[in-house]
Amino acid sequence: MLRVLSVVICLMLASLPNMLALADDSIGQTVEGGVVLGDQQFDAYIPLLAGKRVALFSNQSGIVGDATSGLGDVADVDESLIPFGKDASGGDIRYGKHVLDAMLEQGVNVTAIFSPEHGFRGTGGAGEAVDNSVDAATGVPILSLYHENSHYPSREDMDAFDVLVIDIQDVGLRYYTFYISMYYLIDACAGMGKPVVLLDRPNPNGFYVDGPVLREEFASGVGRLPLPIVHGMTLGELARMINGEGWLEAGVDACDLTVIPCLNYTHRDHVSLVRPPSPNLKDMRAVYLYASTCFFENTAVSVGRGTDHPFEVYGSPYLAGNAAFDYSFTPQSMPGANNPPFEGQACHGKQLMDVPIEAIWEAGIDLNYLIDAYHAVHAANPDLDFFGAPDQAGRYWLDLLCGTDAVRKMIVDGETAEAIKASWQTDVEAFREQRRPYLLYEE
Repeated sequence: MLRVLSVVICLMLASLPNMLALADDSIGQTVEGGVVLGDQQFDAYIPLLAGKRVALFSNQSGIVGDATSGLGDVADVDESLIPFGKDASGGDIRYGKHVLDAMLEQGVNVTAIFSPEHGFRGTGGAGEAVDNSVDAATGVPILSLYHENSHYPSREDMDAFDVLVIDIQDVGLRYYTFYISMYYLIDACAGMGKPVVLLDRPNPNGFYVDGPVLREEFASGVGRLPLPIVHGMTLGELARMINGEGWLEAGVDACDLTVIPCLNYTHRDHVSLVRPPSPNLKDMRAVYLYASTCFFENTAVSVGRGTDHPFEVYGSPYLAGNAAFDYSFTPQSMPGANNPPFEGQACHGKQLMDVPIEAIWEAGIDLNYLIDAYHAVHAANPDLDFFGAPDQAGRYWLDLLCGTDAVRKMIVDGETAEAIKASWQTDVEAFREQRRPYLLYEE
């Protein structure tokens, strides 16, 4: 137990620049093999839960020790990637216990479950409300975070527990909404003096930072905090930043927060998840492309929801007959994608399954897909509003995803992808400095 706790302390000290090398040496000497997740380190967090009523924020990704596989240097990347559910040798993954079951076996009194978008078992559609229910396997109540669209737990639900445990796989993008649910829960806990214990996991997009920083007037359900689109932080690091920057209603460091860091992980690593983090991210290529192709949501172009390759293809009925967009697909309703855009209509566009993984990594956010489709659709249909309809505040969905209307306006004005990316670099560098005190892992 003491050795595990000493490693946790060393990793927390790694957020201090002059301790990075020491923490890295400690990790290498203590743990052999791959990444060790926070939820595997029972000796570090089970004692914190003794005698407490515990609420768990998680979903289907909360598997104890859920294996990750380092992809290594770019030159060594296998273009096929490791499919979800398979190990590096092609064998079927034997998943461990869910953290809920593991905590119950450890004698933890779990009295409530909170789950984000898509629900506790991960089968709901995008943005689909999650009602109160009961976990069939354990009988633990699942409490909704969709009370009258407030996204905060009710006072009654807050009275059901003493400490909150968080164990969920994020993908590190501002419009991937799990962190927003986490924010509301931490905010509620801070306001009522309830401790939070976060069991950290690697960020598969944690090796870079990219995109405009969200401006407050563009805060929404797909962007709540002043972060770049790709913030490059684990949920543990982000929770520390939320607490330390005073983004909670109760003020700076208002939350009694404990993060159990991963072992053997740095922000230089490329980690390959072994299970889908949500229904429409069906393989690692989709996880990497998501930062670039999510921009098509609610535009005149489908991003492939309702197909086997969401976020890896894009197309539109409005691109029919354009030889540059010669890939076609027809969206259909399926689990996790009910009534997808352009359901039953042939969409013409491009498939990105052949784009080399190292090229995706090198490009970061790639606006060329969006820009090319915009100009092609607009040329053929000049009266069509490619970006859909704005809300009452005049904000288009793309503005909410970007956290600013500058990207949309620059695209309409004919700016190149390179020029648009250059416009946010100063903000990215400032954010890198702002987040540095909260990092748990070496950059």
